[in-house]
Amino acid sequence: MATLTVPPVPVSPRDDAIRLYKAFKGLGCDTAVVIGILAHRDATQRAYIRQEYQKMYSEDILKRLVSELRGKLEIAVELWMHDPATRDATILKQGLTKNFTNLEAVTEIICSRTSSQLQAVMQIYHSTFGTHLEHDIRAQALGDHQKILVACVNKLRYEGMEFDREMAAKDAKALYKAGEKKLGTDEKVFVQIFSERSRAHLVAVNTFYHDMYGGSLKKAVKKETSGLFKSALLTMLQCAENPAKFFAKVLHSSMKGLGTSDTRLIRVIVTRTEIDMQYIKAEYYKKYKKSLNDAVHSETSGHYRTFILSLLGSNH
Repeated sequence: MATLTVPPVPVSPRDDAIRLYKAFKGLGCDTAVVIGILAHRDATQRAYIRQEYQKMYSEDILKRLVSELRGKLEIAVELWMHDPATRDATILKQGLTKNFTNLEAVTEIICSRTSSQLQAVMQIYHSTFGTHLEHDIRAQALGDHQKILVACVNKLRYEGMEFDREMAAKDAKALYKAGEKKLGTDEKVFVQIFSERSRAHLVAVNTFYHDMYGGSLKKAVKKETSGLFKSALLTMLQCAENPAKFFAKVLHSSMKGLGTSDTRLIRVIVTRTEIDMQYIKAEYYKKYKKSLNDAVHSETSGHYRTFILSLLGSNH
């Protein structure tokens, strides 16, 4: 469920383009107008505004926004203007750039998306950046972490709710044998099962694991693996069970302690606003006894705060 509030009577993209053009003119940019429009338009409306702006002013509004806005607001608005697949591809490219590698972001995107979403991202990644996503993963990620990411983008997983109980029980046994039962860990088994099975199947494996061995698969992963490989497996497991709960945790950790990881905060809010932000807000409140809006309000400021809170919608 999305949290985006759009006008009850649709505004014409042409009118929006004209108002934005006027907001850019003169000394300084009328940022309040820019936020007032863009933070209240859905993906389709934003795409139409971009088309109209290009047609009327022979300029890409995205480039204009980047030159008019500054800092965290610029990062957030630029990401927001893309469609979901292009946005994910952009985050992945930024995360896989040699000197500014952000493998945490790369892991989060790849391991929280469905197979069909990843297929769309890979196509856009290749057509936009002229390189294959798999190639860039191999160049930047290492070891088992690299293997799980490559497997995720290469293997088509079933996305329905049906699963084979017998096979789920067998997988639970295989994971136990490859992890807690032996000295050391057979990571290959973890990579194979996690990257090839559907979300519904993984949830069933987790249940069988608990029933058969008395502990959770999540605990086993934490005990048997480490680093980014562990993060990848946990992301997949948590997103199979409850994606909203997973993203609520990511948002909380981005605001925990001294300073805020704005990159992470922006990434989650912008990418989830039109998907499941209502559920994320509910999970956040349930776990931390504080509304996500209040948490974000106390960690942000200025126009950046206004924009992010507009995406989050009303505080309830």
